[in-house]
Amino acid sequence: MKRPSQNSSFRETFAMPLKERTPAPEREMSSAPNPDEIWADLMEGNRRFQAGNPAPREFVRRRAELARGQRPQVVVLACSDSRVSPSLIFDKNLGDLFVVRTAGNVADAVALGSIEYAVEFLHSKVLVILGHENCGAVAAAASGQKAPTKNLESIIARVRPAIERVYGTAQGDELLRLAEKANVHQSAAALLAESRLLGEKVASGDLTIIKALYYLSTGSVVRLPE
Repeated sequence: MKRPSQNSSFRETFAMPLKERTPAPEREMSSAPNPDEIWADLMEGNRRFQAGNPAPREFVRRRAELARGQRPQVVVLACSDSRVSPSLIFDKNLGDLFVVRTAGNVADAVALGSIEYAVEFLHSKVLVILGHENCGAVAAAASGQKAPTKNLESIIARVRPAIERVYGTAQGDELLRLAEKANVHQSAAALLAESRLLGEKVASGDLTIIKALYYLSTGSVVRLPE
């Protein structure tokens, strides 16, 4: 790869690997799909996943195409939980999703920068924030116990406002289910509060944020109301 000169701008340097990108998303449409069409396509894939009937994939051909670059339409911020794999859940191929995963689907500075990269340089149009049923980070925050390390505590600190939002409205498992949904909304609010770039993209209509929850027991993804 050509080394950037000292005079190259940050934008030019960061975008250099993308200069020759040509591969399109696996499912091409006659015109650029709108966010509703993109979400409908994700839901179609999720139904295939639930049914255990994934679409056939040509991984060798796709891998060769993607060696030239990437152009994912969708960014997914999801939990690191091993049971929550966005590409499988939405039955997508290599290069279709730009996935950022952290415990509790929270966005620290590194995760936020990764999302900004996809939106600014790869021109992704939809950001899905995907929480899930039985989230360990949410349960840990709800327990009220202090995390054993400062790094773990940094995760809990970002989830805790969601717990506080629903505290007193329910108990036990019902409280956790409400908190899991509240945490998705909390993550979305934090992204917009901490990233001027994402806020501007949403305001201009260049980015749509979709909040959703994945149910481990059924394999289904449900879009959350605003």
